[in-house]
This record gives sequence, C-alpha cells and structure tokens, in this order.
Amino acid sequence: MKTEFRYEVRPRASHKIRLFYKNVAKRYKHTYDEDDMTRNIFNALFKIQLIEKTLLQRQPTIRRWKEQKWFMAKADKWYYAYTIDRDTITIQDACHAQNMHEDEK
Repeated sequence: MKTEFRYEVRPRASHKIRLFYKNVAKRYKHTYDEDDMTRNIFNALFKIQLIEKTLLQRQPTIRRWKEQKWFMAKADKWYYAYTIDRDTITIQDACHAQNMHEDEK
C-alpha cells in the first residue's frame, strides 16, 4: 500500500525560492517579467509534491543538511532538504543548483 504524504514547507525554504526568483527578476528586468517569476516560483513549489513519489531520496551534500540528518531530493534546478514524520514530509530548506556549495549556511 502506497503512503499518501502531506507536505509542509517551512518559511525558510519558501523564502529562498521566492528570493532567488525575485533576484533574477531584478537582474534581468528587461527580459524576465512578473509572470515568469510567478510561474517559476509555482513550479519550484509544485515539484515538492513529487518528493518520495518520483524524486529519489539522496544523501545531502551541504554539511548543515547532513548534520541535521535531513534527506535531500533534486527536482530540475532545485535541491530540497526534508524530513519525514509518518505521513508528513516537511521541506526544511531549499537551494537552487547554482548556489549549491559546501559553505551554504
């Protein structure tokens, strides 16, 4: 029997996704509009629902995520750190692929 998960996104994770695309919008203001930003944020948040369904569970590569004993999943260009408690997956943190490095705080 397959478990149906409930997903919770911590403010830190959703803030990082929104901030990343807000910064993209600032940098590329002539070619990247609010519709692009909204679509990208929605897609990044929507992909979270694929965790433990089609996205493979990985060992974290960021030290802090390892120390917290969080799981990691990758969807497109986003990495998500998460925990599982019974039927609830909690997204603890998120990081865009271009920002993935060991010094991530």
